Amino acid sequence: MRAIRLHAFGPAENLTLEEVEDPRPGPGQVRIAVRAAGVHLLDTTLREGIQGPAPELPALPTVPGREVAGVVESLGEGAPGSLLGVRVVVHLGFAPGGYAELAVADHARLHEIPGNLDFAEAVAMIGTGRTTMGILQFADLGPGSVAVVPAAAGGIGTLLVQYAKNAGATVIGLAGGPEKTARVAANGADFAVDYQDPRWPAAVRAHLGGGGATVVFDGVGGDVAREAVALLGPGGRHLVFGWSGKGLHDGAPYLVDGVSQQVLGPVMMEQAGGPDPVRTLELRALTEAAEGRLTPAVHRFPLAGAAAAHRALETRATTGKVVLEP
Repeated sequence: MRAIRLHAFGPAENLTLEEVEDPRPGPGQVRIAVRAAGVHLLDTTLREGIQGPAPELPALPTVPGREVAGVVESLGEGAPGSLLGVRVVVHLGFAPGGYAELAVADHARLHEIPGNLDFAEAVAMIGTGRTTMGILQFADLGPGSVAVVPAAAGGIGTLLVQYAKNAGATVIGLAGGPEKTARVAANGADFAVDYQDPRWPAAVRAHLGGGGATVVFDGVGGDVAREAVALLGPGGRHLVFGWSGKGLHDGAPYLVDGVSQQVLGPVMMEQAGGPDPVRTLELRALTEAAEGRLTPAVHRFPLAGAAAAHRALETRATTGKVVLEP
């Protein structure tokens, strides 16, 4: 099969397309003919040899990628025969292997893809959608809420805007540049503003007519977060799930005592509850998409374009979830 391999940590150019041996499903596993593989910001840090939140760096050489969707084409011992030919999506956890034409996964982790989603959209919901559902556990949105969404043209931001609008909230969507700002407006934001314009905070205050925001959904950090937090009214909350605007590797996000809360990791899983909180959030995300309440944005690259996909993600030149299509 064809796969993207990484032989040495470093720049995106170290990702190379190669012919490698087909993986074999072990006991309880299935092999999937991959139609879409998710690319995550964490993939770029691991590629550089920076562990970040991952439990460890992958052993080299490796095939990156942790989210795949496709069709079950073979079974390991003990995997149900009913899965053959089924369209499925799965998050592989921290096990690599997604950037390839074939991938193996435990059958118990699979989700059947709803009929109204294509493979790339399913990948977006199993990863980005799952995280979005986790973030929203802390939001308490409804009529009268005013939500500020930095990076509103991104994968999570797109879904946050849609969910907040469905809940009856007023949505302020921030994005970098006129093209992304137009996407945010088309996605339903009540006010879409370019945060590259230094006058954007004043524009938001004018739009709100003196009122304050009730929640800031922040995956950006840095100066944008500081300005957004200043827009909060009394009792407002700053929900932090990333800090891409401060660079990929320079420490913790901007936090304000008494206002900010980090909602990734153990906090999110504890809030989701149940014997398998990750699967709980995955099911919620897929259900929202299957029932038409959320529609993910997808930025597609061919499998051979993995290096270009990484560069685009690192320079914030993408809109929506980045997906490789073999």
